[in-house]
This record gives sequence, C-alpha cells and structure tokens, in this order.
Amino acid sequence: MDPLTALAASGLRSRMESLDLLANNLANSSSPGFKSDREFYGVYRAMEAGDSDTSMPTLDRHWTDFSQGALEPTNSPLDVALSGKGFFAVQGPSGPLYTRNGNFRLSPAGQLVTAEGYPVRGTGGTTLTLGSGRTAEISADGTVQQDGTIIGQLEIVDFTSTAGLGKQGKAYFRNLDPQMNPAAAGATVVQGKLEASNVGSAESAVGLVHVMRQFEILQKAVSMGGEMNRRAIEEVARVGS
Repeated sequence: MDPLTALAASGLRSRMESLDLLANNLANSSSPGFKSDREFYGVYRAMEAGDSDTSMPTLDRHWTDFSQGALEPTNSPLDVALSGKGFFAVQGPSGPLYTRNGNFRLSPAGQLVTAEGYPVRGTGGTTLTLGSGRTAEISADGTVQQDGTIIGQLEIVDFTSTAGLGKQGKAYFRNLDPQMNPAAAGATVVQGKLEASNVGSAESAVGLVHVMRQFEILQKAVSMGGEMNRRAIEEVARVGS
C-alpha cells in the first residue's frame, strides 16, 4: 500500500471510532449522571506504508470526562445529586458499582434501589429500607431519616484517581484497580435534584459535522491514491510495450 493510501486509511479508521464515540455521547445527553467520553490520539510508524519514517494517526484510547453536570430540580424526595467529587455506591450483580445518577426509588420490599434495581449501599455496605407512604429526608451528608428516625447514611466515596474506573452501562463505574480503594468523599448531597449529563449537545453536534467532513476528505484522498496507482501501472505497461 502506498503511503498516501495508508495514511488516509488510518485516518478513516480513527474517524470512524470518533464517530461512534460522539454518537454515544449524544445518545446519552439526557441520561442523568452520564459522563462523556473523549479522545486521546497518538501516532505510530508504519512499515506497511512502505516507509519506516511514515507516521500514522491512531485513536490510542478513550478517556472519560468526570466534570460535574448541572444539578436539575425534580422535586422528588428520592432523587439526590452530588455537589463536588464523589460517587454513590450501589450493589451491582457482581460487586460494588459507583454512579453519579441519584435517581433512586423504593423496591416492593421497601429497599432504596436504583432504576435498574441495584440496592443503594449505606455506610459499611448496609442496605437502606424505608417505610412506604412516608416522606424521606436526606441531609447534606447523606443521612436518611423518616419521621425523625435515622434510617441510615448513603455510602458516598471517592478515589485518589479515576484512571482505574471503567464504565459499566450508561452511568455506572467499576473499580478495575485492586490497589485503589474507595475512601469517604467530601461531596454534598442535594435532595430533590439530579445531576444532568455533562455532554455538551451543541459541541458534540458540531464535532459530528467536523468528523463527517474529515471523513469525506480522507475518502477523496484514498480515491486519489487509487487513481495515481492506476495511472502509474498504465504508464509502466505502456513503456514496457
């Protein structure tokens, strides 16, 4: 493969990955607690391009933007948001999960659970069971009360680094680093609000347009490379005859 076509093909691949990432961000722009993914690019020297000094762009990895989204009022007493760094801890199917989505509800058994049915963890890994038909009050430190009786306290944790957190689903994270233990967070709990996705819809839409334009330019480059190769072959054949 000639260097022009190789570089253009590499660019097309990275643009396709970028397109998937932006599309996923836009699809979750209204998902509470969703954190947008962004791109980290690198280059590698490609022997297959026919020149060991030829560098080709690659999408090395995605990284998650953990910046806080806007806190939007819902007026539901079981909706809570975090102001500051930290995560709610919930009990997932295979162990603890962490989320910024505080859209909680009561299970038929009275347990405080997420929209997916995962039990919300109290401090120490306990579950929180509330009485139905009674208003819950959740204070800034996560203490849950009903009729003046303390039910428990939401387990709110933070990590020294978010590099070891991997996404699971729309708004959940799993700790992938066994050396990194969660610690108590200093975030403030706000009752009656949810944290909106931190996806900038306008920014993502503009990004999609840019990616599509780049894709078109790279497609033209591939076509030009093919046409140049065709003419070169025809010229060699003409000289040889």
